[in-house]
Formats: sequence, structure tokens, C-alpha cells
Amino acid sequence: MTHLRQLCLILLLLSGAAWTGLCADARGAGSPAVRVVSQTVGTDELLVAIAAPGQIAALSALSGDPDFSAISTEARAYPHLKPNGDAEDALQYRPTLVLCADYSRAEFVDQMRVAGVKVIVFRRYITLEDAYANLRLLGRAIGREAKAEEVIADCRRRVDALRKRLAGCRPVRVIAPSVYGVIPGYDTTFQDLCDHAGAVNLAATLGGLHGHQSPPSEQMLTWPVDRVVVAGSTVEAALAPFRHLPPYEYMASVRQGRAALIHPFMLSCVSQYRIDGYEELARALHPRRFAR
Repeated sequence: MTHLRQLCLILLLLSGAAWTGLCADARGAGSPAVRVVSQTVGTDELLVAIAAPGQIAALSALSGDPDFSAISTEARAYPHLKPNGDAEDALQYRPTLVLCADYSRAEFVDQMRVAGVKVIVFRRYITLEDAYANLRLLGRAIGREAKAEEVIADCRRRVDALRKRLAGCRPVRVIAPSVYGVIPGYDTTFQDLCDHAGAVNLAATLGGLHGHQSPPSEQMLTWPVDRVVVAGSTVEAALAPFRHLPPYEYMASVRQGRAALIHPFMLSCVSQYRIDGYEELARALHPRRFAR
């Protein structure tokens, strides 16, 4: 980083500190303003769920994209960071707190800390319990503990209702194909979806895969796949890339169009909004359980 760039960061920080001080004076010396910038979609979803609107300074560049974000509609009410924005981009919103994940650019995190801004880096997000822990962590940081517990309680009610609805159903055997040369096994958000939607992830149980790994192409052709889980606007459009992509093009489930369709963001959702995915996938796999 050049000396000029460092100076710009310091000036932005000082202007933000002055602005925060004015707000503290207006609200009382013990009540400093909270201004949060979120750098990832996952942290956007945590923040919008529990923060007071005035606490949200800016959301990530992808927050308004429905293919990636569960809160694309709500995100329209707030400023967005630039794609691949740097620390200067974030500091223009005068944050008192910046939210990142362990897959955020290390340079961005370091620059924010050098500038003196508090940063929370979320490192666990595979399971719903991880999402609850993240909500509580953020709630403590912004003084919204009660709201976090309210959101968690509502999530638990929804999950319990879904569990009761699916009780006794035969799990559907599925995989989640990908055009990127990997397939999700254990310890993935897709595995979490399956665990709550009445599904068996064959990449985990038969393939023994952990995380996202290269698919065992020949072995996969022997798997008894009932449905492939795909994301998109229609089943046909979502299946199209796999009809000419080995090994998927040789699988009966793909050739016969046996698919379960969900919204794109649901395959990789790391927040409590993954419950939308549980419910949507369960409806696709077990429609009779939702007919009554």
C-alpha cells in the first residue's frame, strides 16, 4: 500500500470517527451510533434479519442479486459496496463495524483493521446451529440480542414443523450436480439441506466425499439417484448444462428429467435463510406431505 493510500484510509477513518462522535453527542454519551458494513452475502442476511434499519450502513455488492441473496428485495433499501471494492469503498460509509467471512479477501480485512475499524470474521456456517451462533455473535456486537433470539425462536418453530411434516417419509436419494467439476458431500450446505428436507446425499453416503470434491465419475453411474437437485427458473433450463456433460449426461435421472428445483441462492446459503431451502426442497421431494 502506498503512503498516499494509507493517508486516504486514515482520513476516511477520522471523518467517520468525527461523524460517530456527533451522533453520540446527539443521543447521549453512552450511546454511540452503530454503523455496520457487510462485505458478504451471508453476513448481509444475518445483519438485515436483526439490525435496526439505521444500523445498516452498506451491504455487499451481491446483496441485491436474487441468484445469490435471500434478501435481494430488502437490500434495495440500502447502499451496496462496489464489486471487488476495497477498504476505501467500505470506509466511505463511516462504519463502526465491518462484517466479513473467512473467505473474504485477507487484504480487505487487514486494511480495515489497520484503519482502526472493528471487524468480525465469521468462520463457521455449514450448519443451522452455526447460523444461530452467528446471529447471537452479531446480536451482542450491535446490541440486538433480543432480536437475534426472536429470529432463532422463529427458525426453530419452522424447522420443528417441517420435521413433523416429514416424519416417517422415505428419504429421497439425491445428488447436486455442478458444472464446476466438483460435487458436495459431507460438511457442506447441501448436506445440511438434505438432512432437513428428507433426502440422502449419495455423494456423501456412497461416495464418501467431504466438502466439495471431484465427482467419482465411473462410480456415480452405479448410484441409485432418484432426483438431481438443481437450481434455476425451470427444471429444463436447470438441467440443460448437464445433458451434455459427463458423467451426468449418462445418468438416468438426468436423461429422464427427474429433478428437484430450488432457487439458486438456496444451494449455498450460509445463514438462517437456509430454512427457505429446507422447505422448498422438501416440497419438491415430498409433494404429498404438503398437499393437505
